[in-house]
Amino acid sequence: MGKAEKIVKLKKKIKKLRKKLLLARNHVHDVAPLAPAAFPDLPVIAGARFAAAKAGVKYADRFDVMLAELAPGSTIAGTFTKSSTRSAPVLDCQAKLGGSADQGAAFVVNAGNSNAFTGKAGEISVDAITKSVADTLGVPQSRVFSASTGVIGEPLPHDKIIARMDELAGTLVPDGMQAAAEAIRTTDTFAKGAKADVKIGDRLVHIAGIAKGSGMIAPDMATMLVFIFTDAKIAQDDLQAMLSDLTDTSFNAITVDSDTSTSDTLLLAATGASGVDVDQNNADFRAALNTVMLDLAHQVVRDGEGATKFVEVRVTGTKSDADAKTHALAIANSPLVKTAVAGEDPNWGRVVAAIGKSGAYAERDKLAISFGDILVAEKGFVSPDYREDQGAAYMKNDELVIHVDFGIGDGQSKVWTCDLTHAYIQINADYRS
Repeated sequence: MGKAEKIVKLKKKIKKLRKKLLLARNHVHDVAPLAPAAFPDLPVIAGARFAAAKAGVKYADRFDVMLAELAPGSTIAGTFTKSSTRSAPVLDCQAKLGGSADQGAAFVVNAGNSNAFTGKAGEISVDAITKSVADTLGVPQSRVFSASTGVIGEPLPHDKIIARMDELAGTLVPDGMQAAAEAIRTTDTFAKGAKADVKIGDRLVHIAGIAKGSGMIAPDMATMLVFIFTDAKIAQDDLQAMLSDLTDTSFNAITVDSDTSTSDTLLLAATGASGVDVDQNNADFRAALNTVMLDLAHQVVRDGEGATKFVEVRVTGTKSDADAKTHALAIANSPLVKTAVAGEDPNWGRVVAAIGKSGAYAERDKLAISFGDILVAEKGFVSPDYREDQGAAYMKNDELVIHVDFGIGDGQSKVWTCDLTHAYIQINADYRS
């Protein structure tokens, strides 16, 4: 073996050892420490069937494609990333929303490749995949919605997905939502699902959803893939109005790392199979849908890459709700705040700094900052009753609340985030290797 080859071999060995050291030092878990105890027992949504397959898009020997078939009469709503570099699947979905619900529909999703920044090849892949689904299920191509998640800038090997289409169609089952949730994971450490039932009149309506998301999470829609299903009967415009409204206080109110994806897709399908009519003014249905959306959004934060703390940033007393959200996001996205949380350091000065840079209106000497129920600072200075050991003890909790009251109005907002650890760097440094 020559000298150059020895050097290359040694470098590879050093890289492996460095990775092992990081894993040991930063307590990287196979499953996120904030993960739910188990995947929920989701209800069957009449009018919807699901399947998953191993297409080998990127990952070897794991489920990486899911198919959802929707009965004729299903209405579909969606919200998407606002990124100016959004992917071919996102653009295709946006173009297809609002079509006739007379015929059936389908969702097809792959993990491992986002089909983003792939030019004309990306459009060709979307067309080929959606046509294959349409031909196999006997639904219009205009009613086939696709989504992709994974590495940016690599052509999607769509032939691998198409080769599994007959298998997917042949294994569609009403109770296959958990398998579908597993198939859309990338760096996620657990599959995400949520449910809610709501009684409308004397009849029960079911809602269930799945999501993927762990990194590249910042509020500009959902920064994730989310698919929610209900057996309620809802007109498309009412469904869209509800979804758009509730997204602002759920998926648009979370952040892991302040990075917005090119591929964010949230699709909501109402099959109508229950025969229960619902419109956008039905408060009970809205509350149930919000429960599912917020649950899934929180699960994404709990699975934040390298996360060990779940943090609610609560802002009150601003001039407007918009100002409150701006301040809340400035705090939640601050690397200094997030690393202080990771280190269990009650460094409230970092919260002050984040507020100061947000650009929204604030009056320094009217701020009141609390960690949980502990008043830390008020009237422009540290609270006279605050003791550092109180804050340090509170920061050891897995779930934290940072509350700032601005004392100048009625505006309010809540945003959810996680801490920023060494493991986040490790996961993303090795993402393509």
